[in-house]
Amino acid sequence: MKNIFLTAISFLLALALQAQTQKPKRILLEHGHLHVGNGQVFERALIGIEGDKIILIKNSLAYTYKKEDWDTIIDLDGQHVYPGFMAPNSTLGLTEIDAVRATRDFNEVGAFNPHVRALIAFNTESKVIATVRANGVLLSQATPRGGQISGTSSIMHLGGWNWEDAVAKADDGIHINWPASMQGGGWWAEPADKKRNTQYDEQKRTLMQFFEQAKAYAQGENEKRDPRFEAMKALFNSDKRLYVHANEIQQLLDVIDFTKQLGIKFPVIVGGYDSYLITQRLRDGNIPVMLPRLHSLPENEEDAVDLPYRLPALLQAGGVKFCLQNEGDMEAMNARNIPFLAGTAMAYGLTEEEAIRSVSLSSCEITGISQFYGSIEEGKKATLFVSRGNALDMRTNEVTTILMDGVFVSPDNAQTALYRKYARKYAE
Repeated sequence: MKNIFLTAISFLLALALQAQTQKPKRILLEHGHLHVGNGQVFERALIGIEGDKIILIKNSLAYTYKKEDWDTIIDLDGQHVYPGFMAPNSTLGLTEIDAVRATRDFNEVGAFNPHVRALIAFNTESKVIATVRANGVLLSQATPRGGQISGTSSIMHLGGWNWEDAVAKADDGIHINWPASMQGGGWWAEPADKKRNTQYDEQKRTLMQFFEQAKAYAQGENEKRDPRFEAMKALFNSDKRLYVHANEIQQLLDVIDFTKQLGIKFPVIVGGYDSYLITQRLRDGNIPVMLPRLHSLPENEEDAVDLPYRLPALLQAGGVKFCLQNEGDMEAMNARNIPFLAGTAMAYGLTEEEAIRSVSLSSCEITGISQFYGSIEEGKKATLFVSRGNALDMRTNEVTTILMDGVFVSPDNAQTALYRKYARKYAE
């Protein structure tokens, strides 16, 4: 028995050693219409992948290769190739059915919760994720909600086995809800005037005091650890983002002053409906914007009806870095519409490649993961997808191939399975 046991152990060690020394698989995608994500386009591209990395980008009409150098060669026959799109500021993976309270895990009790981490609540088994992935959205920013300081978000890729496996960047930033400068108002059927929030200045002071205490904590040595301030230390001495949710112009101007006064290195405005009015200030402060859902009604009575659609083009013209996000009703399931938000931005002023960038590379630059994701370039992670037609158009976006960190992932989901089921039934 002892000899059998030792033999088994030796066999397992040999297998482990073989797995460690085995060369990563090499995949070649050829003849695809490549949208790099940074504005470049290859009409006919060769994309070489080894392991989880992109190792080759060439024009397929001007580059020859040896077939024996590649384990798998796929002829895309002119299909469109895109970097994985991203859903920033999303509750995708944190909620399954909004109407069922037990499936909502994004809102904690309390006003100041910077230490609450969204990543540990991320559900990789979500049925919704597969439907979103089928439209080319392969990354998301799992984001908490509620309170004045909601908590800490993380960047997740949508092909993980569990939340640890799905993390692309842990604890990328802290989200705060800036106090509203105006109150009241109504919707189109019940219009009402907005009034100034008389508590606005006091609410700002309370927030400033908390951040001043956090900064002092970050700069000193503390015998007692405060989990809230520990979570905020990297805002002042590292690359952690501060995501400030604000829309009104008074809020935006105060946010700019607030982040400058505190020395926040990487501030980001989330929403920024009125940001097109202060593009010079935002550009001077190097503050990017995650624009609100484009498929929305105007916020103010005097606004043009198409203003939400034109916001990307207005910020592009003003030289402000921006990306698109989808916060709002049913945002988890509607994350699948991220490509079509970019399509709307394209119809209202952006070029096609600028629109693609707004849901890929720009999102990754703003959240701090562009070193690995957001564009199809040598050295980056092989996270991309292939569509038979233009991915920004709901009529032609038909994803055929998905690669996530060099691994093939099926574009299938519960909805496509039901489609096939009933198609077979009625074909009979």
